[in-house]
Amino acid sequence: MLEPESRSVNKEEPGGARTLRAADFLRAHRAELLSDWEQGMHALHADRAERHSWLMDHMPELLLALAEVIEQGPEGLGTALWDEHAVIRLDQGFDLGEVASEYALLRKCILRRLEAEPRGLAPGELERLEEALDRVVTRTMTCFSQARQRILQAMDRMTQATLDNPPADILLTRLLTVLMESALAVDSAAVMTLEGDRLVVRAAVGLEADRALGSSLRRDEGFMGQVATTRKAQALRSASTDPRVVLPSLREPGLRAIYGVPLLEDERLLGVAYMGSRTAFLFSDPDTLLFRSIVQRATTYLVQARLRADERAARVEAQRSLALLDALLSATPVGIAFLDTELRYVRLNQAMADINGFSLDDHQERPFREIHLPEVADALEPILHRVLETGEPVRSFEYSLPPSAPRGGGRMWQASFYPVRTALGEVLGLGCAVVDITEHKQSEASLQQAVDFREQLLAVLGHDLRNPLNAITASAFQLSRAEALGTPEQRAVDRIRKASARMGRMINDILDFARSRLGGGIPVARQRMNMAEVCQAALEELQVSHPERQLHCEARGDTWGEWDPDRVSQVMGNLVANAIQHGQDGAPVRTLVRGEPDEVVLEVHNLGEPIPAELRARIFDPFKTYLGPQDTAKQKRSLGLGLYIVSQIAGVHGGHVEVRSTAEDGTTFTVHWPRVLPPA
Repeated sequence: MLEPESRSVNKEEPGGARTLRAADFLRAHRAELLSDWEQGMHALHADRAERHSWLMDHMPELLLALAEVIEQGPEGLGTALWDEHAVIRLDQGFDLGEVASEYALLRKCILRRLEAEPRGLAPGELERLEEALDRVVTRTMTCFSQARQRILQAMDRMTQATLDNPPADILLTRLLTVLMESALAVDSAAVMTLEGDRLVVRAAVGLEADRALGSSLRRDEGFMGQVATTRKAQALRSASTDPRVVLPSLREPGLRAIYGVPLLEDERLLGVAYMGSRTAFLFSDPDTLLFRSIVQRATTYLVQARLRADERAARVEAQRSLALLDALLSATPVGIAFLDTELRYVRLNQAMADINGFSLDDHQERPFREIHLPEVADALEPILHRVLETGEPVRSFEYSLPPSAPRGGGRMWQASFYPVRTALGEVLGLGCAVVDITEHKQSEASLQQAVDFREQLLAVLGHDLRNPLNAITASAFQLSRAEALGTPEQRAVDRIRKASARMGRMINDILDFARSRLGGGIPVARQRMNMAEVCQAALEELQVSHPERQLHCEARGDTWGEWDPDRVSQVMGNLVANAIQHGQDGAPVRTLVRGEPDEVVLEVHNLGEPIPAELRARIFDPFKTYLGPQDTAKQKRSLGLGLYIVSQIAGVHGGHVEVRSTAEDGTTFTVHWPRVLPPA
């Protein structure tokens, strides 16, 4: 802070010349000298911009103090300001040469200003100025060197304290002991670590050390909480009377000065450390610098100890996970292996070794081609390279070995290959999973043979049953025309005719199912037709068989197109029969034929219990029937092929079938019939 000038800078010499006193010159030109010095220091530290914010922290006061030294000689030198400046520069990272450069630059700025001054210094003033500067530089250099030497000695002792890698609490105690032996004013010191939301004393030396150990307070409580919250060093002048001191181990010994420092890892708070004195109200700058250096070393050790503990825990967990993985790999029947980017085996389980026909040791670092037969390597190596290049997995690739192969002849395998990446996405290699599917393929072939036989049997059975069924139907028709039949006999004949009709539909469904499965698909003969007329005719036939049910048909729009009329009638009959079987008794079955621009839509609707959601996804599969609450007695009337045949006929015509079923709106089957067969 600049002070108002109270002294004259002029001196009248006997000859009449006016001269300057050096001290007065410094006071009068302090602002200019400070500006010149600051610009020079900025240029000197242009590559270290972080220093610019505190270059002027002491220089204004030092310049005034230099004037006092010029006037008073060595008695005006004092101690506090020069020592504080030296210690702070040491703490800020200056070396001895940089501190000397500060004063050399100041000397240069003063001399340049003197050269520009028209009035010269009085005799002897320049000599006193040079002597004062020399004293200041000597004092600062001495204090700087002593403080640095003290810190180096303490650091050397701290290094020795860490050589045997002791536990954290023992090491912290050793570091605090170094502090007390290096700073005579320190009577008590401790380190508090942050554990959850509390600061806990984990190491203490000096007064009340035993009592302090284990004591704790909230992280925002008292003076230590203030240090932790602000994350800045704090000082107290009278700890025993200050209400912010809440730890009994600090209040009762009658401590005066307390100095607290946060333990920080970047922005993370690890704890706080403090030192106290019975004799001093404030610690000297060298003592606080030494304490901060020790705290910094303690923080570094705590971080390293935590990292070592994390590393040990990670290593233990990795070994545990690896053991579990080895146990899993050993127990699984699937062959599993990891190959590097050069397709060399790095790790594999016993199952993979058995599949390849080599021991685990024989696989290590050996190329894929050396392990496998040439025909296997030729088939799989391009796939492995593609996985490494694209990063895309290949799943369920099947291959087989010829019966003449020396290892695994006649066996079939299924392999999957996956890229293995780091967290950053770098591909380290690929993982392989191989399973023997020989028995599965054999079972699959046997099952397919059984299915084929069943479908062939159904086709033969359906075809051979048509002749006796036709005879029954014709005989029933002849009997129905006889005039001598009584009412009971007429009912019996009607039952025979209805049963024959149901059997005929079942046989037709069986034959259509066989055609769709055995090849060729369901045959259709497309022709120009009116779907509304065909559906109405089919509904009238069904009405004769079910006189007790209400069957309604409605047509809208243009219903002409190219379809197979017999197949359309079959779809209509199957859907209406399904609605009659599963619909609510007494409720009407409604059919709607609706013409759209490119298709005709057939809808068959009935009321009743909704079809469960889990069944709707499979309702068009063959032999799937739905047994509703009202269908217990009706279930025997269906083979479960009607809806399957409907979906197949719609597909042959280029259309598809949908179903909607809710308790409120009932069930609606919708068939979409394109007017013209779309291109394949």
